[in-house]
Amino acid sequence: MSTIEVTNRLQEAESEWEERTLKPTLRRRPETKETFTTVSLAPIERLYTPGSLPDFDYETELGFPGEPPYTRGIHATGYRGKLWTMRQFAGFGSAFDTNKRFKYLLEHGQTGLSVAFDLPTLMGYDSDHPFSEGEVGKCGVAISSLADMEVLFDGIPLDQVTTSMTINAPASMIFAMFLATAEKQGVDLKNVGGTLQNDILKEYIAQKEWIYPPRPAMQLIVDTIEFCAKEVPRFNPVSISGYHIREAGSTALQELAFTLRDGIEYVQYAVNHGMDVDDFAPRLSFFFNSHNDFFEEIAKYRAARRIWYRVMKERFGAKNPRSWMLRFHTQTAGVSLTAQQPLNNIIRVAIQALAGVLGGTQSLHTDAYDEALALPSDEAALIGLRTQQIIAHESGAANTVDPLGGSYFVEKLTRDMEEGAFDYFRKIDDFGGMVEAIDAGYPQREIQESSYQFQMAVESKDKIIVGVNRYVMEEETPIPLLQIDESVAALQSERLKELRARRDNLQVEMTLKSLADGARVGENTMPLLLDSARAYCTLGEMCDALRPVFGEYREPMF
Repeated sequence: MSTIEVTNRLQEAESEWEERTLKPTLRRRPETKETFTTVSLAPIERLYTPGSLPDFDYETELGFPGEPPYTRGIHATGYRGKLWTMRQFAGFGSAFDTNKRFKYLLEHGQTGLSVAFDLPTLMGYDSDHPFSEGEVGKCGVAISSLADMEVLFDGIPLDQVTTSMTINAPASMIFAMFLATAEKQGVDLKNVGGTLQNDILKEYIAQKEWIYPPRPAMQLIVDTIEFCAKEVPRFNPVSISGYHIREAGSTALQELAFTLRDGIEYVQYAVNHGMDVDDFAPRLSFFFNSHNDFFEEIAKYRAARRIWYRVMKERFGAKNPRSWMLRFHTQTAGVSLTAQQPLNNIIRVAIQALAGVLGGTQSLHTDAYDEALALPSDEAALIGLRTQQIIAHESGAANTVDPLGGSYFVEKLTRDMEEGAFDYFRKIDDFGGMVEAIDAGYPQREIQESSYQFQMAVESKDKIIVGVNRYVMEEETPIPLLQIDESVAALQSERLKELRARRDNLQVEMTLKSLADGARVGENTMPLLLDSARAYCTLGEMCDALRPVFGEYREPMF
């Protein structure tokens, strides 16, 4: 039979099925609603068949794992040779507190560290700054200087454990402290592995934690990319993050498109700086959300790999196959967790984590069930880790590569994601790039509208959230929560006072002046920041040294 004859026969068979089986069933038992949609409100058909994928080509759209277009994964054997890195996000209180949590998680089988910083640190302020009041150590660990970083990683060899740091506006400064800590441990920087989030574009789009305007902030990122390529080759200098875009209310497609387009922007800026794409692209990584819609999330990850392959090869002319491979970390969706009936979050997280695994993630963080109420307790964090271990060792999900590959439904969702992302790329390119699109407020408006539409669907009960708008319980059993008191702020203030008294303040003044002068004439700032960290300049002092050079960002009204 020819392809046309097979297609026609399938169409006839589907029509016969509709008359013979579907219509009588619908008369007896109508469907529960007229339209079924994903979490992103994208419509879902009743049935997917080969007819849903016209002109589907196995080699160009699917292929084999470990080979272009990487739809089925970047490793030929999937998880059969090596499981994903289990990297639980951790950070609270002082560096002393978080160091204990790190060691607790490592003792229970975690295989990589991921640092959460408190709000003052994320904004580039020292713990004793007036703007830090009431926030020190509350949403992550307080890090104000190399002295804090030394405590944070005390007893943790930085050449043996990879470390991810979720820091953006002051990422270069925190990275400099981290590298100075490795040096003090006697570690060769060429043996230090991990990931720096360092993704400022998604801050302007979604998370809203910034210091400098976009263009000088982009230069800081290019500086870290160039520095890592030469001095810290095992470290990923940027983790391009869709996680916070999704947490702000985007659809899965918007998360995919805006994240990858941010990645294109970083590559373009580095290339414009004079770097060869193959010198740094293999060390770019991505960070995606895993939300509740199981199949939509899996399709998103598969499409991401295929899109990045095309972009790197066709748009940038990358020749190294490692430049073509999209590597990513996944975190389950904090925005999906409910304060109502919080134990239900264990189930949500398990489903989301399984989607990340079936989508081929390289590392995974599973949220704790109590995170809608407070920072994770030891018990809740351990359950999050155990969730990953059960998926790895008991579910069978790691036994074969891309087990959903070839599903008509999943392949159609994957294709739709790919096509939708390229549509967004074209719109952003029409603005002149992502920086220009952000200046115009385009991605911000798109996310705001999607967030509004989802909230309307929840309020109308078109989208059901168990325990929130259906199956509500009047009285719930309280659960124990981790409390962070103001003693952390007092401890940090005292440590900073002592640090400023004992360090060489003339050396501090000289390194900060060199930092500002170097930035003003376009020097790579990373060596200057590393000198500043070694001199025990504080985070706030380093950030403040660059404020007169770069200016400060004020979000325009859109």
